Amino acid sequence: MAAAPRIFEKVYNRVVIQAKEGGAARYRIFRWAAAVADRVAREHERGREPGGVLAAQHRVADRLVFSKLRARFGGRLRFFVSGSAPLAPEIGRFFHGAGITILEGYGLTESSGATFVNRPGEVRFGSVGLPMPGTEVRIAEDGEVMLRGGGVMRGYHNLSGATEAVLTEDGWFATGDIGVLEDGHLRITDRKKELIKTSGGKYVAPQGIEGRFKALCPYVSNLVVHGDRRPYCVALVALDPEAIAEWAADKGLGGLDYTALTREPAVRAIVQEAIDTLNRDLPRHETVKRFAILPSDLSVEEGEITPSLKMRRRAIEEKYRELLDGMYEGTVQSL
Repeated sequence: MAAAPRIFEKVYNRVVIQAKEGGAARYRIFRWAAAVADRVAREHERGREPGGVLAAQHRVADRLVFSKLRARFGGRLRFFVSGSAPLAPEIGRFFHGAGITILEGYGLTESSGATFVNRPGEVRFGSVGLPMPGTEVRIAEDGEVMLRGGGVMRGYHNLSGATEAVLTEDGWFATGDIGVLEDGHLRITDRKKELIKTSGGKYVAPQGIEGRFKALCPYVSNLVVHGDRRPYCVALVALDPEAIAEWAADKGLGGLDYTALTREPAVRAIVQEAIDTLNRDLPRHETVKRFAILPSDLSVEEGEITPSLKMRRRAIEEKYRELLDGMYEGTVQSL
């Protein structure tokens, strides 16, 4: 089965929330099992099978947690394929360690869809894997991923100048994505047009930060990092309506609607804790200094995300321009 990362994020967040709702003891068991899954996934990534104490711990974790999760998927699942946007490596490792492998892939309409994909038994978490047969790849001087092969288009139909802007005379296609090659595996770091350059001249790749954050907070649907030509990075946070509604009911706030919950100090505290955890592992210029919680989740209908669940970053920034400006002026307003 193939799906966008948001599907796997929602499943992961649901598992985390249920573990928390089960009480302190159950949540401790889950966190221990998740740590075991991460270590097992890292061993597999190195081409090794876990042994000794780790193998024993994995068997216990499988009996207590992972076997129940696999049963939710019918019990005969071989692997998923994830595409359209990056999947946080932390989420990928958790599922892999639980016996549910997610193979990230990459491709564009201009390259006939699938162009790279991780292979079963050879997964590099955070990468989109090896090129498909017949595909050539190189990285340009500015970091842009260039493709050539039988799957690459011959040109755009009736779009004068557009073809010449992305295709070289010898057939190399400029994807618009920034990436690196690691032992033949491609790692996409961001969209070329979405790279942030702060007013201090530092570059920030927002997609990686956004993906890592969603692995830290099960109540969040999307994070939009902003900071191009600004002195520091800020973020817009969209909550997951279902997850935050369940949290509210558990906390005796079930009478509040989504917009009212975004203004609750306890909700802001949840997000702040996740932001603080995220910032601890980031270089100073990439840290999120301030954030605002949006009054509604991002939607296809409002033109904020595509049908394949990719964010329309420029449209979001334009819609919430006043809110973003306020975070630099120290005057964040409620919406």
